[in-house]
Amino acid sequence: MLTVRAPATSANLGSGFDVFGVALDRPGDVVRVSKADAVSIDVTGVGSQYIPEDPEKNTVGAVAEALEAPAHIEIDKGVRPASGLGSSAASAAAAAVGLNELYDRGYSREELVPIAAKGEAVVSGDAHDDNVAPSIMGGFTIATDEGVTRVDADIPLVACLPDIVVSTRDARRVVPESARVEQLVETVGRAATLTTGMHRDDPDLVGQGMYDTVVTPARAELIDGYEQVRTAAQEAGATGVTISGAGPTVIAACHQGNQRAVGTAMIDAFEAVGVDARVYQTAIGEGATVF
Repeated sequence: MLTVRAPATSANLGSGFDVFGVALDRPGDVVRVSKADAVSIDVTGVGSQYIPEDPEKNTVGAVAEALEAPAHIEIDKGVRPASGLGSSAASAAAAAVGLNELYDRGYSREELVPIAAKGEAVVSGDAHDDNVAPSIMGGFTIATDEGVTRVDADIPLVACLPDIVVSTRDARRVVPESARVEQLVETVGRAATLTTGMHRDDPDLVGQGMYDTVVTPARAELIDGYEQVRTAAQEAGATGVTISGAGPTVIAACHQGNQRAVGTAMIDAFEAVGVDARVYQTAIGEGATVF
């Protein structure tokens, strides 16, 4: 048996829709894999009652099939489903890394990304690398059709998860089908600024780069209190605030030592609109780890 911990992730980061992602040092999923004649799945942990154990309906079943690696797979969920923190990606990433080693398939971490993305497609309907890439490789990742670029960044982050459910399919449904040239130009500039900030470990540049006028406003309509939470976080010192992945988690970049104040402000703002929330004081972390 092998045990793998894979981290939660935050994708998009505002200006990097379907491209940018970061691994978070907390929370994470723990997955145990052992060889078997056929794939079987047991799920425990947060939100486990909503996750199917049928291999054809679970992200890890698709991964096991892609690797031709039948196994008994135990998933201990630390990342809530439908949270915008890459819950399905964490399970898929851990399974890919664990089964690759268990069966000595010999794939590199980067080569495992599209394999794990097959599991993501079970949930979202499309295979996207933006969550599985950082969950497998760690750090800040830029996922394109040409592959994954990884940056070993160090940025303090606060992730505030409200007691709201936003499905990935609903979040994709509201994404605008077109954008004005001015919006495209601004988005490119913001994405370049964020990338530079990651290279420099500069929370101010990262925060500036998280601003987005195309996808985020549409998805914000699905999250009660988003604008109030965003404003409260910025007033508490956050350098940038946006929706994590498909939502409803709201993610903020900040300076070291300011995470508690930002997190408290975000929880209070959600509470003011009648929404319970919890906060993770986190940072950019490592990828999937085998124990």
